[in-house]
Amino acid sequence: MALYFDLPVYKKTYDLLLGLLDLSNNLSKSYKYTLGERIQLEAIEVILNIYKANASIEKLQFISKSREHIEIIRLMIRILYDTKQISLKHMIFINKIIEEISKQLAGWQKYCTK
Repeated sequence: MALYFDLPVYKKTYDLLLGLLDLSNNLSKSYKYTLGERIQLEAIEVILNIYKANASIEKLQFISKSREHIEIIRLMIRILYDTKQISLKHMIFINKIIEEISKQLAGWQKYCTK
C-alpha cells in the first residue's frame, strides 16, 4: 500500500484545494461564505475519501464518494463563473485539474472492480 500523500490523485487534489482556498479569498462577501466555503469543504471531503480509500480494504465506496464530491465542485465552479465571480480563465484552469482528478479516480475505481 502506497502512502496516501504519494498518490498522484492525492497530490492533484491537494493542489486543487490550495487553488480553491486562494480563489475563495477573491470572491465577493456573499459568495465567499456560501459557495466558496462549500467548495472548500467538498475538496476537503475528496482528500479525506482518498485517504480512506487508500487505507481501506473496501476502497470502492470511498472512491465513489470522492467522484461525487468532485462533480459537486465542478457544478459550483460553473455557478461561480455564471455569476461572474470567476473568469473564464479560472474556470478552465480549475476544470482541467478536476478532469485530471476525475480520470485518476475513474481509473482507480476500474482497477478495484477487477
